[in-house]
Amino acid sequence: MSERYSENAPMSEYDPFAEIYDEWSGHMTEDVAFYVDLAREAEGPIVELAVGNGRVAIPVARETGRRVIGIDLSPAMLAQARERADAEGVDLELREGDMRDFELDEPAGLIYSPFRALLHMPTWQDRRRVFDLVAAGLRPGGRFAWNVFVFDPSIAARFSAAGVRQHAENSRIWERTEYDPTDSRIDITAWVGQPGEGERKLSLWWVNRSEWEGLIEVAGLEVEALYGGFDRRPLGKDDREFVWVARKPA
Repeated sequence: MSERYSENAPMSEYDPFAEIYDEWSGHMTEDVAFYVDLAREAEGPIVELAVGNGRVAIPVARETGRRVIGIDLSPAMLAQARERADAEGVDLELREGDMRDFELDEPAGLIYSPFRALLHMPTWQDRRRVFDLVAAGLRPGGRFAWNVFVFDPSIAARFSAAGVRQHAENSRIWERTEYDPTDSRIDITAWVGQPGEGERKLSLWWVNRSEWEGLIEVAGLEVEALYGGFDRRPLGKDDREFVWVARKPA
């Protein structure tokens, strides 16, 4: 994930998460192979929006032997990505910037945004801007892929009612989720060690399927696939992850 995209937000909400990001994101592993496979099929540059500490971009670069352009607002996360890429000997071109305002020197064969990063944008205008830039940045036949939560307010309400809890079993991270149904927004507060220590905050805005379809359409892209998981199974009514692949018409 990357930072909250809001005109009044700090430069990056994810700077404070850099220290604990590996533990914070440790449960998400299945996505890596999915994005690696898409990268192997891509003709042209590969771009990751919200590259973070390189959790996905480094395996993509390593497994494909190709350069990956990574864009993120968080200097702290990019510093980690740079250090890890150097240690792995892979080619990452890391750029500090906002995904609502990126430019590519050459049309990309694949642009992807993993770990629900697109949910950090609060408004339709923000999301529309990203999709328009993606469409402009893709070569004909190029793909845009991303994964996000399925919109389910009952889950958000249940987490909100649970109060302070551990991020995972035996985790040193504690968290509280607050749900604002009037804004489809989830505010997450995290602490390290015990509640009240090392506070960090971020927000997510849930988006339903029809809005994703609308964003794809207005950007001039086409839905190639909508999966219910990274194993590429068709989306089912019990799935809680959208895994999207859109394509720019050839």
